[in-house]
Amino acid sequence: MSISVDGFVGGPNGEIDWIFKSTDDTAAAWIVDRIWQAGLHIMGSHTFQDMIAWWPYSKEPFAPPMNEIPKAVFTRKGSVIRNEELTTTALKNASALNRDKTQDPTLVARNEVSWADAYVATGDLTEEIMRLKQQPGKDILAHGGAAFAQSLVRSGLIDEYQLLTHPIALGAGLPLFSSLPKPMDLMLVSATSFKKGAVAHIYRPATAPA
Repeated sequence: MSISVDGFVGGPNGEIDWIFKSTDDTAAAWIVDRIWQAGLHIMGSHTFQDMIAWWPYSKEPFAPPMNEIPKAVFTRKGSVIRNEELTTTALKNASALNRDKTQDPTLVARNEVSWADAYVATGDLTEEIMRLKQQPGKDILAHGGAAFAQSLVRSGLIDEYQLLTHPIALGAGLPLFSSLPKPMDLMLVSATSFKKGAVAHIYRPATAPA
């Protein structure tokens, strides 16, 4: 996730326009590489609505792994029918910046199918995540929004935090760690800096196995 230096993953209304100021080509390449290492994308229903409205039609470098890797969406509703009225400020910010980066129409249908085929997880969050972890394959990559990420943090379900820290303090917004039941010690695995000042920090819980 992208995060400000004061711990917010979105502005007060979910704004993410600030992340584009310091996301350069080197940072983008790092993100793409991390996404390709995943075997499954998981996300909450609000983020799913944003992504299904954007990635099937995008020709950004992030689009191939976002479209090709299987998806799972967590929702109590039992289905995830696309509804443009549910898209968020984050999608509006991304669309305003990238409106010219639209995909070749011949690939759109195939991409749409990959999102329509997403596994819909309706059960208890911890039970569903533990069941997915037990399946063979590569890592599970969790995408925000803030509420879904906070639930994963609060439940202790995250084995590794991949945080792209941007050189900005928002002062207020949507925090990542505010729902922790108690302080959590982290171990820094790596730190990679990029041209425009963003720094990729990878942390693991200090009690997690190496």
